Formats: sequence, structure tokens, C-alpha cells
Amino acid sequence: MTGSIFSDLLIAAGDRLGRAGRFLWGGWAGLAALALLGAVWQAGFEAYGAFILPAPLDVVMKGVELVSAPATWAIAQATGIRALEGFALSVLVGCGVGIAAGYSHGVLRLVRPLLTIMLGVPPVAWIVLTMIWFGAGDGTVIVTVIVAATPILIAGTAEGILTRDRGLDAMALAYGAGPFRRFATLGLRHMSAHLFPAVVLALATGFKVAVMAELLANAGGIGGALADARALFDIEEALAWVAISVSLLIAVEYGVVQPVRGELERWKQAAQPWGVKR
Repeated sequence: MTGSIFSDLLIAAGDRLGRAGRFLWGGWAGLAALALLGAVWQAGFEAYGAFILPAPLDVVMKGVELVSAPATWAIAQATGIRALEGFALSVLVGCGVGIAAGYSHGVLRLVRPLLTIMLGVPPVAWIVLTMIWFGAGDGTVIVTVIVAATPILIAGTAEGILTRDRGLDAMALAYGAGPFRRFATLGLRHMSAHLFPAVVLALATGFKVAVMAELLANAGGIGGALADARALFDIEEALAWVAISVSLLIAVEYGVVQPVRGELERWKQAAQPWGVKR
């Protein structure tokens, strides 16, 4: 009995290590994309000069200089915490409302016009309103992120529930599966195919809106550092702060979101023929 449990643990550990290895190996495609971006950037620098677009190597060196300063970590941490707090709250609200809208047509009819309104109002308008309501602080940034990211998550979650296979749902009901069991085994898995692209988009939107709100509200963080670089016409430092912000986003997406997605979507890999990649 003990040997069987030990072998099962070894198989599970080997499966996870294999998926982690495939995930890391897929990073070569990302590095190739960054190399292509660097080549286009270098061509722009050679065409327009350093005043319009500094050389990528100069921006990288400026970023290394910024990262070596302890104050940079505090600035990046402030932006990261605000963006992640707003994103986490938007995930809770968006997924909850989206699931309710997916299972209830009455809720869906109420939510659709609200989504149109929330998506139609530009983030800058929300920043102005939250500055009036909450002042120049964390509240402005967090609420703006919530308002900007929640509609995306509601739409993705509701679409995933609405497009589920009703035949499989009826079959599970016929075999005695309750609503929570059907949701965990059928609805959640189908919803993830629509939810995770929405989560990635909402995460990127959250970081962008957080930096924008910090800049306009003078609330510190990376947005405040960008405002200082703009005042000094320091293009290299401004681009270096942009690169730091994007690095934070990449770290969260590929350190948290994509591994969770891989765990929830293991059934997709099992259904693929050998050698077929997503």
C-alpha cells in the first residue's frame, strides 16, 4: 500500500516537472519576440535619433542603474501592490457576477447595459472621478483598476458559462451530480478557456491603468517617477520605468497566472495528440 502511494506521488511529481519544463522551454519564443522588438527599436533609433527614441542598450543600462537603487524597489512595490489589489478585487467581483450572469438570463440582461457603460467610459474619466472621491492616494489607483478590469472579467466569465455544453450538463444531472459538482467538473473547466484570456487582458489593463492613475493623481509609484522623467525631458529614464512596469506585469503573469492556467487546463493536454502544441 505504501509503495503504491509512493509511486503515485512520483508519477504526479514527474508530471508536474514535465509540464514545468515544457513551460520554461516555451520561453524561447518569448525571447525571440523580445529580440525582434529590440531590432525594430534599434532601427527606429538609427532613423530618428536619441532625442526621439534612445538606443535600446542605453535604456537597458539606465534600467540597470535604476534597479540598483533601493528607492526603485520601493517605487515598483507601491505600484505592484496597488495594481494587484485592484486586480484581485476585480477577479472576485468579475467572476462572481459573470458566473451569475452565465447561469441566469435575468442577471445577464441587467449586466449587459452596465458593461457597455463601464467599457464606454475612458479610464481617464474614472481617474478624475476617483481623485475627487478618494483624493491622491491608494484609493484612486485601486478603484480605477477595479472599474477598468472588472467588465473584462465579467464578459469572459459569462461567455464561458453561456457556451458550455448543455448536453454534458444534462448527462451529469441524470447521473445524480449536484449543481456544485457539475460546476466544478464541467462549468469551471469550460469557463477557464474564456476566463484566462480575460484574466491576462485584465491584468495588463490593471497595470497600465495603475501607472496612468499614479501619473495623473501624483500618487507616487512608477507613474510618479514617469512624471518626474517627463518634467526633466529624460526619455531614457522614462522608457526605463516603462520597462520596469512591463517586467512586473510579465513576472506576475508568467509566475502566477500561467502556472494556475496550466493546472486547470491539464485536460486539454491529455486530449491533444502527441507533438501537438498549444
